[in-house]
Parts: sequence; structure tokens; C-alpha cells
Amino acid sequence: MKRLIETIKNIFKIEELKKRIIYTLLLLLVYRLGSFVVMPGINPSLIANSDLAAKTSEGLLGLLNMFSGGAFGNASIFALGVMPYISASIVLQLLGIMIPYFQKMQKEGESGRRKMNQWTRYLTIVILAVQAPAYLTSLHTTLPEDAFLLHGFSFTLFATMVLIGGTMFIMWLGERITDRGLGNGISLIIMVGIVARLPYALAAEVGTRANATTGGILMLLVEFIFLFLVFAATIALVQGTRKVPVQYAKRIVGNKQYGGVRQYIPLKINAAGVMPIIFAQALMLFPLLFSRFDATRGLAATMSDYKGFWYNLVFGLLIVIFTYFYTAVTVNPTMMAEDMKRNGGFIPGVKPGRKTIDYLDSIMSRITLPGSIFLAIVGIMPAFAMILGINNQFAQFYGGTSLLIIVGVILDTLQQIESYLLMRHYDGLMKTGRLKGRTNF
Repeated sequence: MKRLIETIKNIFKIEELKKRIIYTLLLLLVYRLGSFVVMPGINPSLIANSDLAAKTSEGLLGLLNMFSGGAFGNASIFALGVMPYISASIVLQLLGIMIPYFQKMQKEGESGRRKMNQWTRYLTIVILAVQAPAYLTSLHTTLPEDAFLLHGFSFTLFATMVLIGGTMFIMWLGERITDRGLGNGISLIIMVGIVARLPYALAAEVGTRANATTGGILMLLVEFIFLFLVFAATIALVQGTRKVPVQYAKRIVGNKQYGGVRQYIPLKINAAGVMPIIFAQALMLFPLLFSRFDATRGLAATMSDYKGFWYNLVFGLLIVIFTYFYTAVTVNPTMMAEDMKRNGGFIPGVKPGRKTIDYLDSIMSRITLPGSIFLAIVGIMPAFAMILGINNQFAQFYGGTSLLIIVGVILDTLQQIESYLLMRHYDGLMKTGRLKGRTNF
């Protein structure tokens, strides 16, 4: 405890770090306040008594509501959150694999990164122009008619502009946090939205366990212990790496020697991050489209049962498949081998060129298998928690996207704080060792 207090004091002794922390907290506060501002033209008093909250408590709508910190279910000006921006980023990342123009742009360094960000913003607006009217249509079918103070095409156009402006403002907040604050702004905004739902979920679970017939305080204590173990296992998954030794040739320039030392390439066990779970959850919604037909209504009902065996089996298999797919997209052994060869590096016992590419590819295939299986287990953990009687909202923190995002963002932010401390010759956050970095999700 004494060391923790001393570390906090050291953090606020660094003037730049203190300013960045305060700046980040203020912008996150602005985001949270905006999440409670209802769109103009809608009566806020009639939202609480509608079916909007129930419809946004599970499935993909529940995922969107969780990412937006409840703004999706409040008909807020920030209702669409940053999910359109994430979708645009994923699309451009995939285009960077398939289209030479975007491949060239990714290799142009800082100028290429600015161009990619600009393309991402344009594509985000296009996605918003489709999602905003769809969201408004959903509101019309969920809220009572007298909840809308304005009607017709003019309201749809006005509300669409408000939703587009809300998401673009969130993107601006995220960019400001990244540039002048602490951590990745967009990731922090997503995490804050998820954590904002935790007090409500915890209060609901405590209220349920307060009844002696449901296990009482003892059962609640067991749940907390199990949640701690799940967090610890997820941290191990996020930080787990396989170190591949790389030897660099010795070069003498003038009176100085360069190279001749052994370094390591850290290959992550979970290089795909949280994206396989997001892709799998989106794909699991397709069977619901067949619920209108009598012949496929039984299949749709089976695949929409979040606690069912077949739903979780298919969901887990999709996570494994998408983990391999996304790892193949994001990790390029050919580029790694070329960079090593260009810098005079080689893997001991492996010939440069094709042999190195095959060696790195085989290692990635081997470590991705246990990583994908573990990720699938994390993805279906909320279902097991619900089966064991845990409240549906609180069960979401036992796995899935929420758990991985919280762990990943916290580790990333702590790593930046530790770098500031070590740079000013203070001790790090941990007594032994240092925090490892992670790839963005």
C-alpha cells in the first residue's frame, strides 16, 4: 500500500503527465455528459417507460448500447457512439490488404497515416448516413407516437444530422485525447462507455443475491473471486507472446561497432485482439432473418438462444475461424522477413528468405491455435455465467468484448504511465518487471 501511494505521488510530480491525465479526464467527462442529452424533438420523460431499454439489453443492440455507455438506449445525441468509426477502420484495414492504392498509402509513413485517417472519416460519414435513419426507424417502432415532438421527413433529416454530428464530435474528442491526453482516445471512450454500465449491473446483481434463497453474500463473494480469476486469465491472454530470437550481423563504422547482438521478435498469442468476437457476434445475427419463414423458424429460435448449446458451439467455432483469418490479415511474415534481411538480421539456424517466411508462418499457426481456443472460451463465458444464475448485465463482464477491451485499454494506458515514470528515473508501476505493450483492437 505504501508503494502504491508513493507511485501516485510520483505520477503527479511529473507536470506533463499530470496535465495529460487531467485533460483526459475532462474530455471523458464531456463525453459522459453528452450521453445523457436526448435528441431534440423527442420527449425524454416517455423514454424510460418504453420498450427501448429492453430491446437494447441483449444481442447486437445490447453490444452497441454497451459500447455507447447506454446512449443507444437513451436516444441520445451520442447514440451511435464510435461503432461507425470502428467499422470504417476495419473496412479500410481490409482494403489495405486487397487494393494496391491503400497498400501504398499504408507504407508512406506519417503522410500516409493522415490520408488513411481522412479516408476513415469520409467512410464514417457514409456509414452514419445509413445507420442514423435505420436507428430513427427503430425508435419510431419502439417509442410511443406522442414521444416525438416533430414528425415527417424534416425530423428524420434533422435527427440524422444530429446523430452524424454527435459521432463526429466523439471522434474529435478521441483524437484530442490521443494527441494531448493519455492513451488511445477512441479506445478510452469505448472503455468508459463499458465501465459506465458496471455500477448498474453490479447493483442489480447485489439486489438479486441479497435474497437468502439465491445464495446470499457468500455466493456474491464466490462470483467476485471467479471474476478476478477470469480477469487474470484474460491479462495472460492479452500479454502472452512467443519470443523469436533474431541475430544481427556485426558492422564496424569508424571506431564504433553496430549489431552483433541478439534481439527478439515478440509474436503475440492473440494477435487478432477483440475483432474475432465482434465479427462472430455480427454473423450470429443472420439466422434471425429466417425467423419470418415457418420452415426455418425453429433454426432461428435455436440460434438466438444465447444460453443454448448450439448457439455457443457455433459462436465459439466462428471465433476460432475469425482469429485465424484476422491474424493472417494483420501479421505478415513476408514483410517481417524482408525487414530482417534489410537490416542484416537472421534467425539462428534458419536461412534468410523463403525459409524464414515459412518458419515465422509455422510459429504463428502453432501459437494461434491455443490463443483462438482461449479467446473462444472468453467469448462464451457470459453464457456460462447466465446459466449459473448471474444477472444478464453483470454476466457480460465475465467475458466477451467488454472484458477484452477493458483489460487491453487499461494495460495500454498503464504502459504509457510507466514509460513516463521510467523516463523521469522513477520506479515503474510494478515492483518487478515491466508492463508489456499490446496491439490495438
